[in-house]
Amino acid sequence: MQNREMSPRMMTVREVASTGVLSEHALRVLLKKGKLPAIYVGNKALINFDKLCENLNSLSSNVITAEEMYVYDHE
Repeated sequence: MQNREMSPRMMTVREVASTGVLSEHALRVLLKKGKLPAIYVGNKALINFDKLCENLNSLSSNVITAEEMYVYDHE
């Protein structure tokens, strides 16, 4: 049996917003700026949900938490 990669989950703005990851407004702003992994079919944007989640997870790993900031400020 051939080992094939799964195709990405492509979702509309409303579908992504319904997951609670980002609001519909935030998604539309990011789309307009070209910051989302998306393709257009006509004038409908389809967002690569898996890639979006990967990008958001990598961002959150680079953000300093309040606890880390407290420790840093009190050294």
